[in-house]
Amino acid sequence: MSTSQRIDTELSQIAPRLRQLRQKKGITLEALATATGISKSTLSRLESGQRKPSLELLLPLAAALGIALDEIVSSPRVEDPRVLQKSTRTDGRVLTPLSQQPGEPQAFKITIPADDVTAVLRTHGGYEWIYVLQGRLRLVLGDHDILMGPGEAAEFDTKNPHWFGASGNGPVEILSMFGKKGERIQLRARSTANN
Repeated sequence: MSTSQRIDTELSQIAPRLRQLRQKKGITLEALATATGISKSTLSRLESGQRKPSLELLLPLAAALGIALDEIVSSPRVEDPRVLQKSTRTDGRVLTPLSQQPGEPQAFKITIPADDVTAVLRTHGGYEWIYVLQGRLRLVLGDHDILMGPGEAAEFDTKNPHWFGASGNGPVEILSMFGKKGERIQLRARSTANN
């Protein structure tokens, strides 16, 4: 793709990006026209791609929307989404990070050795979600002593006394998500109707 073609492609993306940014901020065309001094019809033509964007128009729009000019004129750069999987070993367990962004919740794949069977309950702030990939997991949570198999999930407030480990029948592999601030995991899944 030539430089001219790339520029044309970027310019063609400004109109839908501008509309999306305005709508995301919950600002009407009328309110944006008032804030910038640019007529509503000019803004409408700019958002529909019928008017070419210029710095004279884009600078006041960026200021009124409270965003950097780059958010209007540049496509967001897509970083390599792969997570560097540098595993660590803690008390015989292998923890492999599945998230790379700072903050919470954090996700891990945890491999628990077969001999990790002694329940030592602990408490701390936060919320944990566990999904069993392989093996049989033993989860002790308060008065509950539960055996979980592949495909089973549990979530709990970590202020409750808890421990999880192997059931004694081999190693266990789980996915774990943990947030110190006590956020519950929000699953968003699209259901399909049975026909």
